[in-house]
Parts: sequence; C-alpha cells; structure tokens
Amino acid sequence: MKHAAATIASALLLLTAAIPGARAGEVTVPVDVGVGPAFHFVTGPIQDAQLVHYGLKLSVAAIIDKATLEANKGRIPKNYRGMVSKLAEVRFSPSIFIPDTLFISPKIDDTQMWGISWTPIGLGLTLANVPRVRLGADLRLTYAFIGSDRLGDTHFLRPGIDLNLDVEIPITDSFLVSLGWTSQFYVPQTVGGGILDTGPFEDTVWHIGQAYLLLHFRFPYTTNL
Repeated sequence: MKHAAATIASALLLLTAAIPGARAGEVTVPVDVGVGPAFHFVTGPIQDAQLVHYGLKLSVAAIIDKATLEANKGRIPKNYRGMVSKLAEVRFSPSIFIPDTLFISPKIDDTQMWGISWTPIGLGLTLANVPRVRLGADLRLTYAFIGSDRLGDTHFLRPGIDLNLDVEIPITDSFLVSLGWTSQFYVPQTVGGGILDTGPFEDTVWHIGQAYLLLHFRFPYTTNL
C-alpha cells in the first residue's frame, strides 16, 4: 500500500503542470520504448490444434529516477515525501491508449490468431533493481480472431487479469533488454461459439500464456512542470 501511495504522490508531481500558480520549471526524463516478439500458448483446444501463436509485445513508459524525485520533492505532499525518498524510480505508462500486445499469427498448421490486448490498470512490485526484476498484476482486455479449420472461428472478446514476471537487463544507459512471462486469465469463452457463450474449461479459451523478449530504447524528453 505504501508503494502505491508513493506512486500516486509522484504522479501528483507531474500533474502540477495543470495547476494554476504552480512554479514552472523544465524537467527532463527518459522515455522508454520497448518492442519485441511474443509467443502465446492458448490453453485448451486451440493449443491442441497449434502449440504456439506469435505476436508483438509493446511498452512505453516515462522513467522518473531518484534524482528527479529528489529535485522536485517540494511538489510532493509532505506526508508522502518519506515514501518517495525510498524509491529508486517511478514509471508512468499510458497503457490505456497503447496496446500491450498485438497477436500476429498466420495459419501454420490449421489455426490462425489475430488481435489486440490492453492493460489499462496494473500494479507491480520491484524485487531487485540491477537487473530489475518486477512481479506484477494487471487488468486486461483482449480481442482476438481465432480461425481454425478444425474448431471453427472464434471472436474472442474478454476481460481478464494477468500475473507477470519481468527481468530487465541494462546493456547501456539507452539500450536495455527484458524478458518475461505473463499468465493471462479470462472469463471462459467457448471455442467456436459466440462472444456470450461459455462452458467447461476443456472447451473454452480461459488462459493465455505469453513468453516475450523486449528491446528497450530510451531517449530524453523535456517538459515544463
């Protein structure tokens, strides 16, 4: 809970740009853009038809490091400053606008998968800093067209939650590599059925496992606070 409060407090630091009378000043922060391949394992009959489906993993985040937090601590409410001082960094991602995953998997055996997935809200806990090891949980919304010669067509549209583990390794200050695993759990949807159809787990899509590798590129971004 303390980590969540500190993150909110740091967000307030950025939001002061919109408050009349707030002291203006330029702040430069790194923006991290990550992109790389993803491999999906759709538990159940889809995986029986084809083991792996391919895709693209995306991430965009502004990185606010400890030095920037300290330099602007006067903007953070006094009761949160102690919490913020213990953070190595804070990350903000406009993930409600930018998809987390694109499913791009042409038919190889007899099944194809095309779609998009967002994670509008998430929480995370950093277990180590170098390399950065993060354990997280996100709310998720996914649409995917799954076409199968054997099982019929499925327009998969479901909310869900996921649990994820990510390891980020710095190569240079501006180039990093991360790899991880995400287990996505959904309200079951019957394979070959309609969007509102559900049924026994063995006949549905209810879990998608995702393994990924991301290449991260960082560049400075200057804004007025």
